[in-house]
Amino acid sequence: MRYFLIAGEASGDLHAANLMATLKKEDTQAEFRFLGGDLMLAQGGTLIKHYREMAFMGFIPVLMNLKTIMRNMAVCKQEIKSFAPDVVILIDYPGFNLKIAKFVKTELGIPVHYYISPKIWAWKEYRIKDIKRYVDKMFSILPFEVPFYQKHDYPIQYVGNPSLDEIHHYKTTQQAEVASFRSTNKLSEKPIVALLAGSRKQEIDKNLPLMLDAAKDFPGYQFIIAGAPGIDREYYATYIQDTEAKIVFGQTYPLLSNAYAALVTSGTATLETALFDVPQAVCYYQSGGKILYYVVEKILKVPYVSLVNLIANRTVVKELLGYKASVENLTEELNLLLTNTNYREEIKTGYQEIDRLLGEPGAPEHAAKAIIANLKK
Repeated sequence: MRYFLIAGEASGDLHAANLMATLKKEDTQAEFRFLGGDLMLAQGGTLIKHYREMAFMGFIPVLMNLKTIMRNMAVCKQEIKSFAPDVVILIDYPGFNLKIAKFVKTELGIPVHYYISPKIWAWKEYRIKDIKRYVDKMFSILPFEVPFYQKHDYPIQYVGNPSLDEIHHYKTTQQAEVASFRSTNKLSEKPIVALLAGSRKQEIDKNLPLMLDAAKDFPGYQFIIAGAPGIDREYYATYIQDTEAKIVFGQTYPLLSNAYAALVTSGTATLETALFDVPQAVCYYQSGGKILYYVVEKILKVPYVSLVNLIANRTVVKELLGYKASVENLTEELNLLLTNTNYREEIKTGYQEIDRLLGEPGAPEHAAKAIIANLKK
């Protein structure tokens, strides 16, 4: 069968690539065409657009790149039409993907499956209308999404979380990489604090300086930045000059395997950090002070922003958001993470709860089998 996939950012590229690998096992005649990245390309098929040409987030960046976005959408529609796939598989990226879903369903009549739901439970809940109209099957990777969609009379299937699979695979195959991490990167024997400041430039701009300022109060530790895919080393140079922080690329898992604590922006990285059992604080700065903070608080439909706390449905890790993401608050929280044994153990107990709620590995396999079974019907 022919599969057309759309992933608009680095995390989507990873999850889509793993799904493609499993689809090939289940369907030896599988053909792929996609918008995505290098990991998807490694699975075979035709790359139409790289996610680096698509990853615009926020009102101003979207507005400034509107022509590019519309051109990408036109190319995508034409490619789907000419490829005539048996199914279109969307991975998150809702602003783009839901418009494609409408086109595919109303003009081409091709089945639309969604792997990794848009976060409509956090905001833009109105998008449920488009999902019910244009998406045939939704495969969820977060257990709390099932009751949310049930509330809207739209049944979905929880297939497990792909981060479980990726981390399980890493832990069982890459132990040598974990052991050699310090020597490979010429690090000292000081305990490591991992800095995961986001995957987009606007996230890094706002959060990395705060993290590095907080790091100055802890000379007994070494602070290592996880470089984001698709962002050049030179981009980080402005931030790390005059600091002792170092940066590694393509080594987030070995970094977390060696970390004693972590400062993390919101997103999948918070869950990955939890699955590596690393105590963390979540930091996401937005300018605008208290006024913007309270406006955003009213818009959000959920009490937390980190996946860790959302899955547990309680505060497992501290969230420092908006104006609360100050150097002073971050320093105070980091001190607790590094020195308070009871505090660290409380966080790790919460992580055990999250692990239980997520269930067993196997998300790509479950999703691939369900997609093929639905198509064969």
